[in-house]
Amino acid sequence: MPLVVPAVTTNSTTKTEEWQNKLVGKKLSDTEHNEVMFCKNKLPADHRVISPGQMVTRDFVEGRLNVYLKEDGTVSHVQHGISPSPKQKLKSSVQRGLRQSLQTTYPLLTPHMDEILPKKASLSSMKLPDRNTLYVLDSEPLFYQQDVPTPALVPHLKLVHRFPQGFPTIRIDRGAIRFVLSGATLMAPGLTSPGGRLPREGADKGLVEGKEMEQRVDEEGRWSRELGKGEVVVIVAEGKEEACAVGTLVTGTEEVKAKGKGPVVEDAHFLGDGLWNLALE
Repeated sequence: MPLVVPAVTTNSTTKTEEWQNKLVGKKLSDTEHNEVMFCKNKLPADHRVISPGQMVTRDFVEGRLNVYLKEDGTVSHVQHGISPSPKQKLKSSVQRGLRQSLQTTYPLLTPHMDEILPKKASLSSMKLPDRNTLYVLDSEPLFYQQDVPTPALVPHLKLVHRFPQGFPTIRIDRGAIRFVLSGATLMAPGLTSPGGRLPREGADKGLVEGKEMEQRVDEEGRWSRELGKGEVVVIVAEGKEEACAVGTLVTGTEEVKAKGKGPVVEDAHFLGDGLWNLALE
């Protein structure tokens, strides 16, 4: 019989702690509900169950309950989606550093930098779950960044929609759209099919010094150079005009074309997720 952690009495009434007390140490069941089993139909409508090693996107869906399982099937812990902290104004020196980093990472934004991040603007930051920080100008989200040794500045989709030519892109086929917009990991077949688009054959292997401003999408929708593991990419969809997601490549595009299988983008920010709907007023 699995160990069941008894409910802990606290003064906190947060939803996360309530579900933690209900679920930790129990197994999920389709029908049973007792001291060691929790019936799935009693979970909130907006939830996802995450098995050990399962590839899932970082959760930007506000209020969604994430239930994490151990190897033996018991619940190890739970976590709710995005719950931001109050905005904090940044020092001018920090703003200058972020402006330079943004321009270095996305050189195609250089002509628009004064519009995106004016030199005398008042930029604020908001702490998000999973050690993420969102940067906001007034009430307009610009980009976010994870607190890791080599963090990348990832553009918010609202910034991507304002400057769609400023970021490297890949295209998914129609069949992959519903998966990406549900937060699933983007897999290679959605890009290698006839409706998908990866960089053209014979493209430069990486960003060539002196050619930063020559990057672009060709008439077939293919990016002009290969994109490497760890690069941020915008995901557009077959038959759609505006980008539907943005994330970091876990596999370079050259390898994706060679293998034709496996995960490509795991942690995507997508249309309609919690980050997209986050109230910033």
